[in-house]
Amino acid sequence: MRVRIRIQQGFRPRASSDSRQAENATKPVADPAPVRGATGAAPALGASSVVALGILISRITGLVRERVIAHYFGQGPIADAFRAAIRIPYLLYNLFGEGVLSASFITVYSKLRAKGETDEAEHLAKAIFGLLAAASSVLVLAGVLATPWLVDIIAWGFSGERRALTIRLVRILFPGTGLLVMSAWCLGVLNSHRQFLLSYLAPVASNVAMIGVLLSFGGAEPEEKLITDLAWGFVLGSALQFLVQLPRVLQLLPHFRPALELYSQHVRTVVRNFGPIFLSRGVVQISSSVDSMIASTLPAGAVAALANGQIIALLPVSLFSMSISAAELPALSSAVGTDAEVAAILQRRLLAGLRRIAFFIVPSAVAFLALGDTLVAALYQGGRFSHGDARYTWSVLAGSAMGLLATAMGRLYASAFYALLD
Repeated sequence: MRVRIRIQQGFRPRASSDSRQAENATKPVADPAPVRGATGAAPALGASSVVALGILISRITGLVRERVIAHYFGQGPIADAFRAAIRIPYLLYNLFGEGVLSASFITVYSKLRAKGETDEAEHLAKAIFGLLAAASSVLVLAGVLATPWLVDIIAWGFSGERRALTIRLVRILFPGTGLLVMSAWCLGVLNSHRQFLLSYLAPVASNVAMIGVLLSFGGAEPEEKLITDLAWGFVLGSALQFLVQLPRVLQLLPHFRPALELYSQHVRTVVRNFGPIFLSRGVVQISSSVDSMIASTLPAGAVAALANGQIIALLPVSLFSMSISAAELPALSSAVGTDAEVAAILQRRLLAGLRRIAFFIVPSAVAFLALGDTLVAALYQGGRFSHGDARYTWSVLAGSAMGLLATAMGRLYASAFYALLD
């Protein structure tokens, strides 16, 4: 089904007269207009608030993690090696994991549940789990074997000891990537059941594991040994991030048994949707990786400064854009009715979401431009991270602020198209 949406201020769609369709488009979906007293508006706002709360807590622990990393390693060559190394697993996770899986799986799974086809929905979850487990295993094995070539691509400016350390770290980190992909499957199931908090709190376990490693061994070991321990802490944290979600997922899927098959029509739909979404996400991920490639050719500290600046720049995107987009995706995907009725639901949710995103992102961008040096110093400065490092990172943050609003709004637009299976 192809639906054309026009973003037009003041448009008010007529209500559906078909009671059966109204029953299918249940609570959070039926008439989600963002006006006071409209059915479904409060649940949507509540869902995005829950997502924002989970992301806020995980991001706070993430900032503590980054502060501890900066304290022990500053912005030197060892920090460069770790930042480049962890970018490769995260690149693959973003391609195969949360974003792509959510867009291809949640849309189909949520629609099945909205239609009352719970058995088909559970069968789809089983099959996707089996496919992801098989694909992740192959991905991890291939990544470990191809690590030297991957490092030469993603950090072509590295040589000597810095290149050797990066290769060693990537090989340690790769198993954690597979676990993160499986964690994204849990997130997809939980979000489809409108249980957002646990899935977005799960990264706290990973952050705590890495912080614990640094606090336990920091100062007692050489930097190269400590950064290796940190990589193992990432693997441990990835396992914990998956395991803390699994019990609740198994409660939602009481007859869960992993399956590996492509015969179901719904499984084929998810796989078919995966390809275009993978390509679109791939363009974004590759473009962001080009920055790291160029930074690897600059003097020591450039890769670490780029990563530190991007972490801060993405904080408002995570809190406000990702939370709204993640909460809207299952609701948009669950919309049923005629083409005009579905278009009306998507239009009204999209307009409300874009306004909320702009309300928070514009002041954030201004703050990054005007107060970025103070903000970076407050978050990172201390130990091996100097005031000069803070000003260097500010220059990255100021550049990122220029495109912040477009980046944030693009996520919600993407969710709307994913809901239309486009």
